[in-house]
Parts: sequence; structure tokens; C-alpha cells
Amino acid sequence: MFAYLDNAATTRVWPQAAQAAQAEMTAGFGNPSARYAFGQEAARRLQGYRETVARALGCLPEEVYFTSCGTEGDNWAIRAGAEQGRRRGKHIITTAIEHAAVLESLKALEAQGWTVTRLKPDRRGHVHPEDLSAALREDTALVSIMLVNNELGSLQPVAECARLTKAFSRDILFHTDAVQAFGKVPFTPEGMGVDLLTVSGHKIGAPKGIGVQYIRKGLRMPPFLLGGGQEGGLRSGTEPTAQIAALAAACAIWEERGRDFRDHMAQLKAIALRELQARVPGLEVIAGGDAPHICAVSLPGYPSEMLVRALSDRGVCVSSGSACHKGKPSHVFAALGLPKRTLMGALRISFSPESTEADVEALVEGLAAIQRDRVGA
Repeated sequence: MFAYLDNAATTRVWPQAAQAAQAEMTAGFGNPSARYAFGQEAARRLQGYRETVARALGCLPEEVYFTSCGTEGDNWAIRAGAEQGRRRGKHIITTAIEHAAVLESLKALEAQGWTVTRLKPDRRGHVHPEDLSAALREDTALVSIMLVNNELGSLQPVAECARLTKAFSRDILFHTDAVQAFGKVPFTPEGMGVDLLTVSGHKIGAPKGIGVQYIRKGLRMPPFLLGGGQEGGLRSGTEPTAQIAALAAACAIWEERGRDFRDHMAQLKAIALRELQARVPGLEVIAGGDAPHICAVSLPGYPSEMLVRALSDRGVCVSSGSACHKGKPSHVFAALGLPKRTLMGALRISFSPESTEADVEALVEGLAAIQRDRVGA
């Protein structure tokens, strides 16, 4: 057994989700676009899954568009949002701590002549609405601000930022990457006032390879994939009904037990931060995290990649930042203006409803042992 504390990277698939996927792959494998009865039965189930996901998101079924992942959703939102809004101008506002899927999409647009303003966070990883207000321009076409940062757990004031944006101009589109927020932080797209919202299934116990793009009803977006006209003609391709069924099953679990899950993760995180500070001398808390499942710490003077490997040798899984960095320094931690020693020793710890106090103890004892080994060497 091992202590898995990298749930912001991915989560174990719920058994109920795996069973739902298997049923679709074996007994109910029909193509939802087929006109015969077997295919139409699949189409009816697909609509039921869409309604379940929409209920969990707090939106209309017709506002749910299935994608392959959060990265696809972010790419779709940025590219299509820019195309849709280019009549206003070619200026986009985002933050310096967005996921790479947003930042890399924006770099591609900059190469095509767009201007991008990246709002900097404060020391705790929060972006301030007044900074957004100051950055809004007459040629601003799109704003993209994530709801929960994937490395800090910091909750961004998306609702207030969307309100300020729409007060400046109703024509500016607003997107939020809610991949780390879905299930962990209560919200609805309409309640926040956003036009576009991205989530990913494998962060909540669904398999990798399925996500959702929320598109506000009435918003006419350019298609992302052309073909047979699935997903309202905006994202063509035969629907991955097995993954969608699994996502619906995971959503139903979180809808029923989400409050208990959030309380459990928040309690474990509090225990972890308390014990780490008490038993690992010199450890610094970079971010306690507003969301219940993510926090970031540092052991200055110990390279984070060494810590990750040494903890792995002890059966403990944590990360030095987003899995998408693949060992590269985190732009999120760097954006906080941390001292170099703190930055180099940064670790992200993330919990799931299945995390235990034994996992926390393994982490704390692992870091303490690594420190003792170095001191005694």
C-alpha cells in the first residue's frame, strides 16, 4: 500500500463509475447517432447522463458539451472565445497562475497579434478584482480567470470579476477553468455570471478522457470540431458513451455526498498542516488553500524533485506542482515572488474523499525522516 496525496493530478476511479463504463462498453455499446432502436436506446441514456451532469453543475442540459479533458475545454474556450469576440478587439485578460492549457493557448494567440494582460496574484495566490478593473479596455474581447488554482488551492473571486467585466461591457466573454473547483467548491455557472466554464472528470473519480464545457444558453460559439454534428454541432465526433456514463456516476456520488467529502478533506488538510509544522523543523506553508483539498508547503534547502523521489521511495505520492509541468519549475509558485530557497523546495499536497490520517502520517514521517537522514549524514 502507498499514501497517495496527489489527487489534484488525478483520482482513483469510483467503482460505480467503472461499472457504469463497463456496462456501456459491453451491453450498451450502440452508437447514439444510429437510427435503429439499439442506437436510439444509447441516445436516450446519453441524454440521461447529460441531465445528471447538468444537475451537478447547476445548469441546463443543453448547456453541457462533452469534451475529452480539461485541456481541450480550456483550448476551446480561449480559441473560440477569441474568435467570437474579435469584433471588439484583440485584447485578452488572464492571470499569471492559470493552467498551462490556458497560458499556452494565449501564447499561440499572441503569436497571431493578440495582446494578453496577465494579472499577478498576491503572496497568498489571490488575484484582486480592482486589478482586473484597471486592465479592462475597449478592445478587451475575453477574460479567463480560474476558479481554484491547481497548485495553491486559492479560490479566485470569479463572481465579482465577472460582474465587473459585464458592467464594463456585456459583450466581453468570461471564461473560468473550474477543473479543481468542481465538487470541491459549491458554485453554479449562472450564479457566477460566466459565459464559459471548463471541468474535467478524472479529478472527481471518473476516468481520464472525459470533460465538460459549459456554454451559456444563447451564446453562439464557433464549432471546435467539425464533422457529423454531435454535441449541437459544436464538437463533432461519436460520443464516448462509456466515459460519459462514468462521469455521470461520479457526479451523482459527489452530488449526494459532496458536503461530507469536503468536510473530510478539509479536516485532513488541517491535520497535515498542523503536524508538518510541528514535526518538520523549518517547513514553510506556502498556501493553506481556500479549497478543501489542496495546500502547498516548502522545505527550503531541499530540492523539490529530490523530495518527491525520496517520498516515493517511502511509498508517499506528492508533487512539486502541476503534473503538466513534468519536473519543470512551477510558474505558479514563481508568480508568488517566493525566495529562491523556498521556491526550490515547494511541494503540492492534495487530498480526496478516500484520503486517510494514515496517509498524512506517512507524509509527515517521510519528510521528517528525510530531514533526519540529511542532518545525520
